[in-house]
Amino acid sequence: MEKLMIAGGYPLKGTVRISGAKNSAVALIPATILAESPVTIEGLPDISDVQILKDLLEEIGGTVEFTENDMTVDPSSMISMPLPNGKVKKLRASYYLMGAMLGRFKKAVIGLPGGCHLGPRPIDQHIKGFEALGARVTNEQGAIYLRADELRGARIYLDVVSVGATINIMLAAVRAKGRTIIENAAKEPEIIDVATLLTNMGAKIKGAGTDVIRIDGVDHLQGCQHTIIPDRIEAGTYMIVGAAAGEGVLIDNVIPHHLESLIAKLREMGVQVETNDDQVFVGPAEKMKAVDIKTLVYPGFPTDLQQPLTSLLTGAEGTSMVTDTIYSARFKHIDELRRMNANIKVEGRSAIINGPIQLQGAKVKASDLRAGAALVIAGLMAEGVTEVTGLEHIDRGYSHLVEKLNGLGATIWREEMTEEELEQMKNA
Repeated sequence: MEKLMIAGGYPLKGTVRISGAKNSAVALIPATILAESPVTIEGLPDISDVQILKDLLEEIGGTVEFTENDMTVDPSSMISMPLPNGKVKKLRASYYLMGAMLGRFKKAVIGLPGGCHLGPRPIDQHIKGFEALGARVTNEQGAIYLRADELRGARIYLDVVSVGATINIMLAAVRAKGRTIIENAAKEPEIIDVATLLTNMGAKIKGAGTDVIRIDGVDHLQGCQHTIIPDRIEAGTYMIVGAAAGEGVLIDNVIPHHLESLIAKLREMGVQVETNDDQVFVGPAEKMKAVDIKTLVYPGFPTDLQQPLTSLLTGAEGTSMVTDTIYSARFKHIDELRRMNANIKVEGRSAIINGPIQLQGAKVKASDLRAGAALVIAGLMAEGVTEVTGLEHIDRGYSHLVEKLNGLGATIWREEMTEEELEQMKNA
């Protein structure tokens, strides 16, 4: 097992290219199950979640070719094989296999999904949608069983705006009989990306990106070629890196419109941000000012950037408040930042950050994917060397992180953990 070593205080400068969107990839890959001929997805990120999904598709009989960042899936020989355990447990987005397999085979057995531990993230809205389409859903011995004689279009109102439920219902509905209407649908760019792939396969979808999506079911979907959108969360993370330790960082392959809430907050802090068609330039701030942040569903401030921005706010003058309305448990990184000398306290759903504070290198542990990004940013800002463990979380969502940061001038490397360190982790 490895740890990440970060020598702080090095100024960063240059260009970093953003990979394909993780949150699209984990839905696009299961969506290939619905086709009857090969589907090619171009520009996938080189992350562990993508590799796990590739393995799962092969487990159910798919033929998968994955070279560089392009994946071709031939789903013609797939079968509705139960996936109650194993790799399904390793990522949250394995639940998209439910909608895709239900749409294709009218049945599925999928183990309860794993991934980051962010408190309760129930899949009740997914199940509500599947049942409205005519599926019988049961929880048997830790796995979700879905069975349907046929799927019929329905009007489905989501009680909570949910990206996962919106996409999952879309996957099941594209091959249902008749029209499905999803009301109070999520509007994230990743939903539009999945709808674009499905439309290229022959699905009839209108309204993706709005709060009402209409789907007219079709009998067959064919293969196609699709290029994934850039990862707005990775792009936002590197924008925060540029603000935290940069002397001028250009983020390439980005859709600035997807990041308007972050751009607005960085400018409010005094950070120089310039945009053009597919790039964002982040220059240093003379003096960063404290701001208040509240996470909201898209197009509000993304919960996935709350933790990275918290690290940046330790260097801002004044008191900032970060409130997460999406995941109340998304403050596990705060204790780790305190180890690094941060002055932060948590009150309910809010973190109150007093700055500016000079962070100090320390031994810290990533509890989830975006907490890992927050600790990397803190390490870049800190005096001395920071050791980050829990890299399996970071590897789920950031492609070639070490290479990209070193390319900007950072001093960051991976080291094997000693037996003594591993033993200490076990006993912690």
